[in-house]
Amino acid sequence: MNRFLATMAAATLTLIFGTVVLAGDQQPTQTQTKDIVDTAVAAGQFKTLAAALTAADLVGALKSEGPFTVFAPTDEAFAKLPAGTVESLLKPENRDKLVAVLKYHVVPGKVTAAKVAKIDSAETLLGQSVHVKTCDGVKINDASVTKTDVMATNGVIHVIDQVLLPN
Repeated sequence: MNRFLATMAAATLTLIFGTVVLAGDQQPTQTQTKDIVDTAVAAGQFKTLAAALTAADLVGALKSEGPFTVFAPTDEAFAKLPAGTVESLLKPENRDKLVAVLKYHVVPGKVTAAKVAKIDSAETLLGQSVHVKTCDGVKINDASVTKTDVMATNGVIHVIDQVLLPN
């Protein structure tokens, strides 16, 4: 992640959430007390996603009751995009494109790993489906799921290693 993006993400998180304590990998629990946004922020590996949610004005939506399933790309996943892509998406004039990309990562309802393994596709909040493949691990489109069932009060997060781009 370049210096501009890291600075922007840190400033954004501080403005929205106050001082952020990075908790490393979040372990799934049955008594989760944080919503999806706060759970992702505490994990410390979703700074770019948090900055994008802020730029798209979607933080409030993912802090609502839900439930939601978020296929969350890590900072490393965003770094795999071509140079300048993230910075371009974060510009106000590209807000609609950014909203589309982010909604493509969210499925309504709480779809745990056990349920993901039993489906071929899932319709996202964008209205387009993602494809689920379960041979050789779990893939959402071409992104590998690297961690499953990170529970939140309003849904579940599955960590992925690539940013999903809608058609």
